[in-house]
Amino acid sequence: MKVNFDIECTPEEARKFLGLPDVAPLQEAMMKEMQARMQEAARSMEPEAIMKTWLPMTMQNMTDMQKMFWAQMGVNPKDGKKK
Repeated sequence: MKVNFDIECTPEEARKFLGLPDVAPLQEAMMKEMQARMQEAARSMEPEAIMKTWLPMTMQNMTDMQKMFWAQMGVNPKDGKKK
């Protein structure tokens, strides 16, 4: 013998009938937290923030970076001649 039941109800009514918890407030809070974290991550991808992260504090300006480059190449940065 086969018996079929057709029940029309909303998801909220079904959840209450089955005794399941309402997770909508938790989901909303988690989505706000995820959005805040994603926005913070996007802000940290700005070129200025990336350069500050990559370069030590002593090399914040381009002059220091050029001096380091010329020193690695073995060139005196003052006169442009090899050491």
